[in-house]
Amino acid sequence: MDKAFSEGGTDGGFAVIPVIDLRRGQVVRARHGARDAYAPIETPLAKGSSPGAVAAGLIAALPAGILYVADLDAIIDGTPPDLASLRAVRDACPGVALWVDAGFHDAPGLAAFLESGLGRPVIGSESQSDGGLVRRYRARAVLSLDSRGEERLGPAALHDGARDWPDDVIVMTLGRVGAGSGPDLAALAHARALSPRARLYAAGGVRGPEDLRAARLAGASGALVASAIHDGALRAGHLLGP
Repeated sequence: MDKAFSEGGTDGGFAVIPVIDLRRGQVVRARHGARDAYAPIETPLAKGSSPGAVAAGLIAALPAGILYVADLDAIIDGTPPDLASLRAVRDACPGVALWVDAGFHDAPGLAAFLESGLGRPVIGSESQSDGGLVRRYRARAVLSLDSRGEERLGPAALHDGARDWPDDVIVMTLGRVGAGSGPDLAALAHARALSPRARLYAAGGVRGPEDLRAARLAGASGALVASAIHDGALRAGHLLGP
């Protein structure tokens, strides 16, 4: 078991990983993957939408060892990672490991992020022109297999074969993010068939504890969740054991 997974705090159970989406220094509410339309979040878990406050509220509501952060400015616009917001999140959640997608697409940018010590990089397939970055950094990174509807985003080779996958792989269905439509169980099952060994994480559509159980039956080791935690549909008592 690698260090990142052991930090999940699940002792072999199903890992629920809270999510925050950053845009212009604020946490925004994800809806159907339409990133340009995301507005600053309003949540009962925090006052305002500052990254540190929302991150702390999420972890207080559902204790977790890993927090996933999507830096949408970096993903959409190609800007450098928002290190100030990431530091605020880290400082607000001591002992919690960060998985960070900041649109990494080249080795210098990813290496610079690793030097910052602010988390484990997530390499999104949507940001890749080929599989080279995944092959080079698979021992230190998480792969996100991104899709939108029927469209698979990024190099086909990353979706069609698991030879270059790291140990941890997110199955990200962007159209289901914030939509309350349930996780993409078919995509999870397809990824599991490609790699019996990888730890898979469902992302997009989780509504509550029944979806966690369905994702585990489809082969997932965990799930990335935001809306269901903010809305109170998923609480600490719903976490799945071994």
